[in-house]
Amino acid sequence: MSVVLRWFGGAAEASGVEEERYEPGPLSGVLSAAQERHGPSVTQVLPRCSVLVDGRNAEGADPEVGPGSVVDVLPPFAGG
Repeated sequence: MSVVLRWFGGAAEASGVEEERYEPGPLSGVLSAAQERHGPSVTQVLPRCSVLVDGRNAEGADPEVGPGSVVDVLPPFAGG
C-alpha cells in the first residue's frame, strides 16, 4: 500500500496532477520524491504551501508517513 499525495489549487497546477502515490517513509522523503518527479515548478511552490498528514498540520515536523496515509499540499488561500 502506498501514500496518497493530493495537490490543491496552485500546487496542483505546478505538479500537473491532483493526486498521485508514493512509497511510505518520512514526510521529507515523500516531498523530496515529489520535487524530483515534478521539477522546479513544485520546488518553487512547495515552501509556500501548508502540508497536512492525515488531516493534521505537519508544519515544522517530519512525521513518518505510513501505508494508506494521505498527504495534502495546500497553497496559501486568500479570501474575504
